[in-house]
Amino acid sequence: MRLFLLAFFAVLFIGCDNQSEEETVKRKRTEPTFRHDGQLWIINHLNGDTISELRIEMVQKRQDIEYGMMFRTSMEEDMGMLFFMQQERPQSFYMKNTYVSLDIIYINRDKEIVSIVEKAEPLSEKSLPSGKPALYVLEVIGGYSAKYGVKPGNKIDFVEI
Repeated sequence: MRLFLLAFFAVLFIGCDNQSEEETVKRKRTEPTFRHDGQLWIINHLNGDTISELRIEMVQKRQDIEYGMMFRTSMEEDMGMLFFMQQERPQSFYMKNTYVSLDIIYINRDKEIVSIVEKAEPLSEKSLPSGKPALYVLEVIGGYSAKYGVKPGNKIDFVEI
């Protein structure tokens, strides 16, 4: 009987392990790929110098805005996702189903950065509000803002390619 129970649990354990492997493969297979839709520059508002340049995915449709960076497991440092919100107002994002830490940069209609949430916690459903009206939201890899000196007051410019 002991041998039977040991064999049963071994098969059960192996089956569970294979299922998690299958789920991982499935998730990687369905993980959205980055679209290089445009270029974005972050500009020092004091002297007009370019602080950094990013390849961006431009997100404009409501369902795409809601989906955002969900289910992506990586993001390169020179990559960002720019959201075009429907109206300039206080915005709020969260990190549900988002596996990488992000800096969330809120930007007004004048393309001025109004606030930054740095190193947002992956998978959190905590609301991350802009605090001020924003028309655009830029998501970059967590820690990007501190590394490049991106601050409220800086400006952005972008082009679609």
